[in-house]
Amino acid sequence: MITGLDHVQLAAPPGSEGALRAFYGGVLGLREIPKPSALADRGGCWFEAGPAAQLHLGAEPGFRPARKAHPALRVTGIRAYARRLAGHGVRVTWDDRLPDHDRFYAYDPVGNRLEFLERRGGG
Repeated sequence: MITGLDHVQLAAPPGSEGALRAFYGGVLGLREIPKPSALADRGGCWFEAGPAAQLHLGAEPGFRPARKAHPALRVTGIRAYARRLAGHGVRVTWDDRLPDHDRFYAYDPVGNRLEFLERRGGG
């Protein structure tokens, strides 16, 4: 029986940890969490993405960002959050095709696609 989602893993080029920390920690406001010592030498970095999930970024030689695959991150105050990203120079692309939601897409500094969404009416 599946009981929940523990984490989502995205790939990134080796050596991009500084840019990833600046984006995921600084721009998105996620809290970085330490990788277990047995995995730390592999590169990458991990973040908390809400109370019950994590976002892992792993170093991958020959990295190429996926064109369609992406995590979807729930936010509150989505318009203010989009302005925050835009204020950091992140291009925000709104998409109104999901019923009862406001949502937009953006890309991290290595080209990973991210979806941000908020249910209309606060639910």
